[in-house]
Amino acid sequence: MPDHIADGDNAQAPAEERLKNLIENLSSYIEYYHGGSVELVSFDGKVARVAFGGACDGCPLSLNTLHGWIAGTVRQFFPDIVIEEAPAGH
Repeated sequence: MPDHIADGDNAQAPAEERLKNLIENLSSYIEYYHGGSVELVSFDGKVARVAFGGACDGCPLSLNTLHGWIAGTVRQFFPDIVIEEAPAGH
């Protein structure tokens, strides 16, 4: 099967593209309800590093958001991927 999106079928997209789309959807929610954002900075096939922006940058609850909500949601779709916060200045 080709390793690309066919007719808009995201299930056929590479894992990195599907992961990026999922994190963008999570970021849209965070932006709308909390004024923050999260973005995929890097993905090596096993570890995905994300960075927070807006109201989430420096928020004391960002680690709870990262490990609880973002990692928990990603794990539902990608059980083998580990989510980490990107180093400052990624």
